[in-house]
Amino acid sequence: MISISILGTGNVAKHLWDTFSKHKEIKVNQVIGRNLDAIAYYRNKTKASSDFKSITDSDIYIIAVSDDAISTVSQFLKDKKGLVIHTSGSAPLNELPSNLRTGVFYPLQTFTKGQPIDFKEVPICLETKVEADGQLLHKLASLISNRVYFVDSEQRKKLHLTAVFANNFSNHMFHIAHEICEKSNLSFDILKPLISKTVKKIETLSPYESQTGPARRTDKGTMQKHIDLLKEENHKEIYRLLSRSIQETYGKEL
Repeated sequence: MISISILGTGNVAKHLWDTFSKHKEIKVNQVIGRNLDAIAYYRNKTKASSDFKSITDSDIYIIAVSDDAISTVSQFLKDKKGLVIHTSGSAPLNELPSNLRTGVFYPLQTFTKGQPIDFKEVPICLETKVEADGQLLHKLASLISNRVYFVDSEQRKKLHLTAVFANNFSNHMFHIAHEICEKSNLSFDILKPLISKTVKKIETLSPYESQTGPARRTDKGTMQKHIDLLKEENHKEIYRLLSRSIQETYGKEL
């Protein structure tokens, strides 16, 4: 059995607790966090505290906090013999103290409060300094996921960047579309089959092959009409920038 202490009570910590608690081979010894309201969720489930000086001994200590807080929280583990890991996509392995056994356990997924996650389909990216610790992390990751990878800090930093483009930026585009629909007395539900099809296509085609639309066709008349319809200046700027990027991508074929 692998024993774990979770340090943090945000979305990632909560989703990890939810999946770890379903496995008999994993025991969460405690959850520690500064948010007293969040800590209350764990009180009847495991040891829960807001005191970072009361960390019990575990095989693995998972620091699931904001990137800026990783270094600070790790100082409470300076005398621990277990493996100390963080869950950040952008923070390097050396963000953790060099005198500790350290690693990274990065679940590449978007975590939202109240939205359940099937961890079996979540890619988990691992990194450690020594092979034995890598084997321990791989064992833990394989208990909850079918997609486990070893990715170094430089690769993970770029992977996190691609996730921002693929998820955060695309979601913001959905938000803009949602806003325009609401202001035009249109239901955003009308767009959902299109959004689903767009994502489905890249299971068999590359995004390059899947691209369609007025910018791909260099339909300048339609693009100008769209820009004229937009009321927000930043929306106009986004439309121009993305259209220009698409045209430059396919410029050799025009």
